[in-house]
Amino acid sequence: MKDLTLRYGTNPNQSPARVYMQDSSDLPITVLGGSPGYINLLDALNAWQLVRELKQVVGQPAAASFKHVSPSGAAVAVPLTDILKKIYFVDDMELSPLATAYARARGVDRMSSFGDFIALSDTVDVPTAKLISREVSDGVIAPAYEPEALEILKKKKQGKYAVVQIDPAYEPQLTETRQVFGVSMEQRRNDRIVTREDFANIVTKKKDLSESAIRDMFIGWITLKFTQSNSVCYVTDGQTIGVGAGQQSRVHCARLAGSKGDLWRLRQHPSVLALPFKEGVKRPDRDNAIDQFLQPDVTYEEKKNWVNVFTEIPRQLTAEERRAWLDGLSNVMLGSDAFFPFRDSIDRAAKSGVKYVLQPGGSNRDEDVIAACDEYGMTMVFSGLHH
Repeated sequence: MKDLTLRYGTNPNQSPARVYMQDSSDLPITVLGGSPGYINLLDALNAWQLVRELKQVVGQPAAASFKHVSPSGAAVAVPLTDILKKIYFVDDMELSPLATAYARARGVDRMSSFGDFIALSDTVDVPTAKLISREVSDGVIAPAYEPEALEILKKKKQGKYAVVQIDPAYEPQLTETRQVFGVSMEQRRNDRIVTREDFANIVTKKKDLSESAIRDMFIGWITLKFTQSNSVCYVTDGQTIGVGAGQQSRVHCARLAGSKGDLWRLRQHPSVLALPFKEGVKRPDRDNAIDQFLQPDVTYEEKKNWVNVFTEIPRQLTAEERRAWLDGLSNVMLGSDAFFPFRDSIDRAAKSGVKYVLQPGGSNRDEDVIAACDEYGMTMVFSGLHH
């Protein structure tokens, strides 16, 4: 297929719209179901690059959940605990490794992943298709689909669900071009693969870097590579737990990602696991209710709907209960796509169990940031590489 006509571009008034190859070659993608939109394909192509590289360097099936050209979550196929299965709403399913990776990528920030575009590194199997079929999602991109899995996905959204297959052997040209306001800009694409050597320059007094920490650094560094800058992410246990994307200030990225990581941890609190939901409350409504329950500043107006969700109004966690539970979070990796200009992001990270830090280095205040990590007993790596 030489080109693909789209319903419209970024917005409905931006029509006509299409995707095509500038050298007139065939597109590396085939639409097997539905009709992806302009933003869908931006998500799909960026997300595919993320999971392809994750699979290449980590060696496990990988998944990403994308929204608005940044990942809500990314993960590899680390087995799930019973608690994570419950908070990800997959405790009633048999999961393959690929389905496990997507359950993690989707489950970490279910509010942001609502209506996501999914990327999967491997052939989509039936367990993964069944998981996707019951979530609110716009589409999926993968290198191949098992026949039964494809039939499951083609039935989603009355046949309108976007199912995209990409040629896994496709490699784009080394030079990429884009237009902004009629002006063309050209650069070498970011084709440098993340390697273990990127984590060799440990600049703090503490030098500990376990194999699981290195795995999480791979996940964080590759996630940041395909996240809108400025960006910071928190990673643990083979998955992102918080992504702060597109903020103008680095500390705001750290706060946003940290707050998402905190919510991920708080969702595992016994009080959340025991919330008295009414029979028949759907998963998106549960997600909204849990998010409100965990917000200290939830409004009276928001609480008024709780009578429709809960059999009885639950007592929210106190500040002391929240802090005690968050203090149990540890071994978190904090990654930043560019250097930290101040120590404030490290101070924020310390509240969310961060033990490892990965950043390019190169700030005039590097020594202040190193000193902050030393105060908290963190191991920090300077990669020397910006994303």
